[in-house]
Amino acid sequence: MKMFNRRDFFATTGVAAMGSLLGRKAQAEMGSEERSLDSSQLQTGNGEWTYRVVSSWGQLPEGKAFGGTHGGIATDKAGLLYVSTQSATGVLVYDRDGKLLKTIANEYPEIHSLVYANENSEEYFYVTVQKGTPKENWLFVKMKTDGTVVQKITAPGEAGFHTPNEWRLTAALPGPDGSIYIANGYGDSRIFKFDKGGNYQAAYTGKGKTDGLCDCSHGMAVDTRYDQPLLLVCDRENRRLSHYDLDGKFVSNITLHLRRPCQVSFWGDYVIISELEGRVTVLDKDNLPVAFLGDDPHKDQWANYKLRPADIALTNFSAAHGCHIDKDANIYVSDWNQSGRVTKLERVRA
Repeated sequence: MKMFNRRDFFATTGVAAMGSLLGRKAQAEMGSEERSLDSSQLQTGNGEWTYRVVSSWGQLPEGKAFGGTHGGIATDKAGLLYVSTQSATGVLVYDRDGKLLKTIANEYPEIHSLVYANENSEEYFYVTVQKGTPKENWLFVKMKTDGTVVQKITAPGEAGFHTPNEWRLTAALPGPDGSIYIANGYGDSRIFKFDKGGNYQAAYTGKGKTDGLCDCSHGMAVDTRYDQPLLLVCDRENRRLSHYDLDGKFVSNITLHLRRPCQVSFWGDYVIISELEGRVTVLDKDNLPVAFLGDDPHKDQWANYKLRPADIALTNFSAAHGCHIDKDANIYVSDWNQSGRVTKLERVRA
């Protein structure tokens, strides 16, 4: 797999990292988001990765707010979209057109990550919870798509924890054999392996800057693009993506100089990365960038929780946290800010 330096990274796409197509002041004065805007003014990306912003997608009822959208996005077998929030709304469930159908998991108001799994024709989400019930915080939950909980895992004493809510987990997913991997990204950055019954097996990596360590193991996915499945870890504060084998052995850093990668989503041999510093990046199988989406030129907006969505241009992301690409290559992104924002990017066909 190819590596590249900072110069290569930005030279690959040239002007693809476009600035805002709509000023903040102009956006605030619009009244109606799409009024007087043609489709070219609502576009971002380049080449076959050119997208149109569907700004009306996923709107909430009057008086409701997402509450930070400090979470993830996933789809089920039927194509429904699930968006986790940082509020009592729990997980929002939308149809493909962006109509809110229902909410689930309302007892868990801060779900940080959301990974879909189809196991013997049964559908589940592997979820990490920050704020839950008064007695249950910082736990892993496996639930059905209707929110029914079927499994919980709290901080394992075998790994040196003393209380159930002592870890600060950020990501969880199933391995190919049914093992469960959980990242303690907001804690010591270790990654823990459990068997499918929830029994503790091992701990991998740890906190640091050198190869094989992480500084906020924020997001995880199973990368099946190569000869063997690998754990892909968003090593956020080290600004890189790293591969580990399924036994926790460090393989390589595959992409450097990112802008604090949070989560990833795959579309064939391509990987979409949400970056907390105002951008979504698309990489090819060689893990080289082919497009930048929603690149925010206003650095004061990057990872700025105090922003209101009205202050962010429609074609920009200020703090891309959750991301998902569907089977039609449409991309959904959740921005981390005080009231939350969810954006659908619809692929522009040639």
